[in-house]
Amino acid sequence: MTDKATHSEAPVPARRGFLKAGAAAAAAAAVLATPQVSRAQTVTLRFQSTWPQRDIFHEFAQDYVSRVNAMSGGRLRLELLPAGAVVGAFQLLDAVHAGTLDGGHGVAAYWFGRNRAFSLFGTTPPWFGNANQFLGWFYYGGGEALYRELMHDIMRMNVVGFMSGPMPTQPLGWFRNPIERAEQLRGLRFRTVGLATDLFRELGAAVVALPGGEIVPALERGVIDAAEFNNPSSDRVLGFPDVAKNLYLQSYHQAVECFEILFNRQRYEALPADLQAILRYGAEAASSDMSWKLQDRYSADLLAMQQQQGVNVRTTPTSILDAQLRAWDAVIQRQESDNSSPAAGPFFKKVCDSQRAWCRRVGNFFLRNEVSAVRSFNHFFARG
Repeated sequence: MTDKATHSEAPVPARRGFLKAGAAAAAAAAVLATPQVSRAQTVTLRFQSTWPQRDIFHEFAQDYVSRVNAMSGGRLRLELLPAGAVVGAFQLLDAVHAGTLDGGHGVAAYWFGRNRAFSLFGTTPPWFGNANQFLGWFYYGGGEALYRELMHDIMRMNVVGFMSGPMPTQPLGWFRNPIERAEQLRGLRFRTVGLATDLFRELGAAVVALPGGEIVPALERGVIDAAEFNNPSSDRVLGFPDVAKNLYLQSYHQAVECFEILFNRQRYEALPADLQAILRYGAEAASSDMSWKLQDRYSADLLAMQQQQGVNVRTTPTSILDAQLRAWDAVIQRQESDNSSPAAGPFFKKVCDSQRAWCRRVGNFFLRNEVSAVRSFNHFFARG
């Protein structure tokens, strides 16, 4: 018993000594490392949004910036600027390409005039069930490779981009007078962007493309007759209820859209791999947070406009929705048949084919799998 006890107790002081030595070594290493971290130079990137500073979209851009700055541990800092601080909203892509700005936050549909396929990464045809399914296609269905092909190989843009932030279906828009039929859109001076411009022209509207901050002043001056932007929170703060009182929810013109986060390619690739990862994965984190935050803000602002500002919130008539789908058929066929260059119709069709293949499979799964939210909502909340 004595020999066994002596043998078992002998290693204890040695083990304690080893732990103490290890702790001392770790502390010494930490002391040596700390000055290196504190002396590390912070990389600052100028990052402009395409949104007015008061818009919730600029807030979403700030949410992305805040996440990146927090995760980088002081080694990287994005400096957020509102639309117009350096360039106008529609000039962001060129500014990032040229290095005038290091990065920016906007939507791909804004580059629709450069190549119509950009809108397939912004305001796509409504074959996606929702914008989250679009993001699934982008990151897991081949969309990102097609986006790089468009941005780098076709357009030769010195830009790296990520998609982020699934948007809910956008309203048909704001009208001074009620509308009941698709024929009432004919001749209407209407604001929208991306492929939706072609869609509304197909419906007979006179389309004007304007950035967000210019829409309400144009409505107020009578430059346009009706307009859409995006969501109740943006619409409310931009002042739509002051110039029009009829808001129509539900539309196929922009049923699916998300944000685009851009960086100058040289500045991005010059960063260490871990900071590049933070910029990329920060877009994913901000995407999730946005999808949660908008549930609170959009629903509250819609009620406030209805109850406090006298807005008539209406549902878009089914006849207009059906007319939109027929118009989409014509728009898609026309764009896919444009053989003016390989970068026109052939590439447009290449992206559409990829999206259709994804939507047939994924859409089929969700339509078969998801139980009706209408039925359960009516059961719990529509009873008298």
